[in-house]
Amino acid sequence: MKEITPEKNLALQMLKAFLTGGVICIIGQVILNYCQSLGMEKDIAGSWCSLLLILLSVLLTGFSVYQVIAAWGGAGALVPITGFANSVAAPAIEYKAEGQVYGIGVKIFSIAGPVILYGVFTSGVLGFFYWIGKLLGWV
Repeated sequence: MKEITPEKNLALQMLKAFLTGGVICIIGQVILNYCQSLGMEKDIAGSWCSLLLILLSVLLTGFSVYQVIAAWGGAGALVPITGFANSVAAPAIEYKAEGQVYGIGVKIFSIAGPVILYGVFTSGVLGFFYWIGKLLGWV
């Protein structure tokens, strides 16, 4: 097993992930600052920033660029909003040949679906404990 498995430089992988995630966050901050310089309120500018990052991620996924970024940057490309947009767009693009319903409709959330499911479930459980804490005066 050790002969077949290539050795990976953990420090280099972490540096690449840090740089990739950092560049994505810098792009987001530039968008946010630009929107605010146009006179938008912070909340509206944040919404535009999110929207544009999602759009950019989906476009890069469609042109097969995001996969190259993810291969080089590893976990750094999984910055929540762009990584999530990629995980929804990639299966939709991959299975479009199977049709709108059986291809895109069925496979679009094959990667992102479990994230949504467990995110909603966990927030419900934590919300329940928070409610109990409020009733008991702990929170």
